[in-house]
Amino acid sequence: MINGITERQFETIEGGVCAAKGFRANGLNCGLNSDKKKNDLGLVVSDVMCGAAAVYTTNKVKGAPILVTKAHLAATGGKTRGFIANSKNANTCNADGVEKAEKMCALAAGALGIDPKEIVVASTGVIGQILPIEPIAAHIEELAAGLTYDGNRKAANAIMTTDTVMKEIAVAFEVGGKRCRMGGMAKGSGMIHPNMATTLNFITTDAAVSPELLQRALSDVVKVTYNCLSVDGDTSTNDTVLLMANGLAGNAEVVSEGEEYETFRSALYDVMMRLTRMLAKDGEGATKLIECECVGAPDLDAAITVAKSVIRSPLVKCAVYGEDANWGRILCAIGYAEADFEIDKVDVDLSSARGRVAVCRGGAGVAFSEEEAAGMLAADEIFIHIDLHQGQAHAKAWGCDLTYDYVRINGDYRT
Repeated sequence: MINGITERQFETIEGGVCAAKGFRANGLNCGLNSDKKKNDLGLVVSDVMCGAAAVYTTNKVKGAPILVTKAHLAATGGKTRGFIANSKNANTCNADGVEKAEKMCALAAGALGIDPKEIVVASTGVIGQILPIEPIAAHIEELAAGLTYDGNRKAANAIMTTDTVMKEIAVAFEVGGKRCRMGGMAKGSGMIHPNMATTLNFITTDAAVSPELLQRALSDVVKVTYNCLSVDGDTSTNDTVLLMANGLAGNAEVVSEGEEYETFRSALYDVMMRLTRMLAKDGEGATKLIECECVGAPDLDAAITVAKSVIRSPLVKCAVYGEDANWGRILCAIGYAEADFEIDKVDVDLSSARGRVAVCRGGAGVAFSEEEAAGMLAADEIFIHIDLHQGQAHAKAWGCDLTYDYVRINGDYRT
């Protein structure tokens, strides 16, 4: 059990959000982004209605698309056919934001010949700038006409902002004797902090699962994946995770907890955990992924709190960037974690593909080779291992180093 969920390795397949049966996608540049090689408008649609579950930012400032998405899912009883999403403009803190978000849904629905309430919406980009609807209206027919069962990469490209790579994954698993598929795509590079904080994330599956269990599984997995991620300590205004299940795999609907539900939840964890790692590794200006694992905790919340405290520490992030085994910063971050444990029992190791170094035992430093440690920290994925020796709970959190480029990117983000 990792993060309270059974961790299993599933078959990795191609297709992203189009890996599951019955999902089509497309993306194009409609003119919101002046770089014509970059898509800025995406659409993903199921052939049939889907059960849907969602989790949103906890920021008091919420983008208009979140308000509209919540309203549409409430109106349909938690069902949707798909979503339209744009990048470059967050449609947040605008007097006409809800009107524009509703218009985006209406435009997509009109092109598809369905009810506007059957479409939800998401936006990402600069906050506080009026969203021009004209470019979206001018390209919506082209966007809908270009939907294909292999258009996942066009849609994944459309939600990127400062991301340097597309983030998508898909897996296959078996439920009720039927082969099921699940795929996801995510965007996020900055403004990421553990408080439902990975901007836009969309997951599709052809498994049949009741809406109640979809929401339960999503809420459970968000807690131990996306909420265990930090790049810079800022929680975005538009964060949304949307999970859609259309049932086209043909399994009997999963309506109660048990083996089939646990398989589905583990597959969801596998998809979301891998997307979380991609998001952490592509943090703005980042050169290294940091994964912190806390074992031996008295309970899951304590394990999560300690692991998150370490990966969100600016001093730890800077030390990793500098390839400096400054373990005192790690112990300091453990020490101010808001959890109940005894610090004089704590062990800390650092590792990478280049080796593993013990740096702390029983809350105190131990002798180690600085040269060996520096060589180990030169890798691009760094692992921090913490053992509290005070229980059985186990959790992971993910982050990245803090570099000069982070300041450069965000110094002129708006202009």
